Formats: sequence, C-alpha cells, structure tokens
Amino acid sequence: MMNGMSVKGLPPGDRPRERLYHIGAQELSLQELLSIVIGSGSKGAGALAVAYRLLETFGDLPSLGKADLDDLKCVTGIGFARACQLAAAFELGKRLVRESGSNGALIKSPRDVARIFMDEMKHYDREHFKAAFLNTKNQVIKTATISIGSLNASIVHPREILKPAISTSAASIVLVHNHPTGDPKPSKEDIEFTKRFAKCGELIGIGLLDHVIIGAGKFTSLKERGYF
Repeated sequence: MMNGMSVKGLPPGDRPRERLYHIGAQELSLQELLSIVIGSGSKGAGALAVAYRLLETFGDLPSLGKADLDDLKCVTGIGFARACQLAAAFELGKRLVRESGSNGALIKSPRDVARIFMDEMKHYDREHFKAAFLNTKNQVIKTATISIGSLNASIVHPREILKPAISTSAASIVLVHNHPTGDPKPSKEDIEFTKRFAKCGELIGIGLLDHVIIGAGKFTSLKERGYF
C-alpha cells in the first residue's frame, strides 16, 4: 500500500488521466501523478505498477526528486527515456517554485538579491549568469538565465540581457552570477563587463541597479564596491 492506493486496488475504469480530467490533478495520489508522467508501462507492468516501484525504491517525493538518471534507471520499468521524463518534470517543478518566489520580490539591497539567488546558485559547478528585470518600484518582474558557461569561463553579450529587458518593459536590471570557486571577489572581466553593460543600459534608458556575485555562502555587490 502506498499513499492509500495499491496497484491491485485500482478499479479497472479508474484511469489516472481520466481521473485528472474529471476531478483535477490536486485530487490524484502521488502514484497516479507519477504514472501520468511515466506515460506507459513496461512489458508485464503498467505505468501505475512502475510508479509504485519508484515510490517503494526512493521512499518519498524529495528523495525521488534528487535522484539522477542512473538512479532512476535502476528501477525496473524505467529506461533512459522515462528517466529523462521524470527528471524534466522535477526540474520544471523546481523552476516554478523559484520563479514564483522571486516574482514580485522587492529589491532594496544586495542582500535581497542574495536571498533570492543564493540557495540555488552557491552549489553550481559552472558559472551561471542570470538577470532580474525590475519595475519602477524595484520589484522583480521576471528572472532569466542568460548563459551557462564552462567550468572557468562564461561569455555574455549585453544584447542577450537587454532584449528580454525591453520585452518585459523593465525599468532596471540586476545582474547575478556565481563563482564556482566559492570566492565572490570580482575578476577584471567581471568589472569591465559591468561597466560596459551599464553604459549600454543608459543608452536605452534601462539602468543597472547592481551586479551581485554569488560565492559559497558569500556575495559581493559591484555597486557597493563602486565599480560602476
């Protein structure tokens, strides 16, 4: 028995997709929701049975959400394609939570920027360059990942940031990127890019509010350091 439902106990006509349509996704059990993501079963076992194996193997949703592709593929009935489907579904959920939490947030200081991005970015092993687009009240309209670099480099062009800024009618922008080394001290390239971007933003009337570098539990504001 798992979440009040066993595979054998499901009535023949009570199919998860039909139930979702008639009563809504919020009323489905975790096993049923997973079976819909899985799509179809494997030879000798339906999608509900495979979903049951997943829950039996990993125990709960948080543990399942942290599993990598190889871990998922160890479960009978989960091959490469289904493992990718599950990983994609969990990542969509994580992004929804992050964006829902940041949209509308008020940016008054570099600490506010760190509060939004730190937990996500401090563990990255590659440089991620992000932007937060703000309205006239310094509230976040939208956040976006601009680029993901190699282990030691990231190349960003101002137009890649200004284009979505214009489309969202942003009044100002906050740039954020992480240093995989854990040290948030700005590099010469960080400083030069920030100065160049600030000038580009001025030309079209979108100000650069700050550029915050995220490290291992630490952050640096290039605005506070007086670099632009």
